[in-house]
Amino acid sequence: MKYEIILFDVDDTLFDFSMSQKNALHNTFVAFGIPTGLADYEAKYKEISKVLWGDLEQGLTTLSALGVERFRRLFLESKLEIDADKFSSAYLENLGRQAYLMQGAVEICGNLAGCRLAVITNGYANVQRSRIGSSPLHNTFEQLIISEEAGFQKPDTRIFDYAFSKLKITDKEKVLIVGDSLTSDIQGGINYGIDTCWYNPLRKENDTGIKPTYEIYKLNDILNIIE
Repeated sequence: MKYEIILFDVDDTLFDFSMSQKNALHNTFVAFGIPTGLADYEAKYKEISKVLWGDLEQGLTTLSALGVERFRRLFLESKLEIDADKFSSAYLENLGRQAYLMQGAVEICGNLAGCRLAVITNGYANVQRSRIGSSPLHNTFEQLIISEEAGFQKPDTRIFDYAFSKLKITDKEKVLIVGDSLTSDIQGGINYGIDTCWYNPLRKENDTGIKPTYEIYKLNDILNIIE
């Protein structure tokens, strides 16, 4: 077996974050008395959030600041008089209840039973632990490496140091990271000197210059790499 330890990203790799985000946003807007909020503001929210998550990867902001700032900017631009702190807390609580899996996630984790599996994710610990814990994958992973707890986020090599310490890994050649983000998962793996697998189900063009070791379109294709 070429790889013995698989580090999985969570959002848009094993879990359908788009669906989770959509439902959490809708439920939060409804709770704040804006039933059409998702339809009215989702596009602008996603645009703002994407910028801030990019800033986080570059170390230009913190996770706690990001959580509130995305809604502060949204409400300011949309002229909504809503407390961004309270909205953010309610949104994260709603997000923690969303556990939609990507197609093939349960199957691939079952088929990789001979490997050591762990999660390495940028995100909020309570949210990610709640989502994984309420899913069919709740007993799947040896460790949940979450950036809020590690103190660093992908692609920073220090979150990989943290992961390797937790998992007691000594041989980088036995480790593969699987994720959907070129700038976070793949660049992080490259920075740390481990092999990378870009999960690209929508067959997006890679115009970044970041070169993964492997590219797959279905999760089960990982078996062809492992074997």
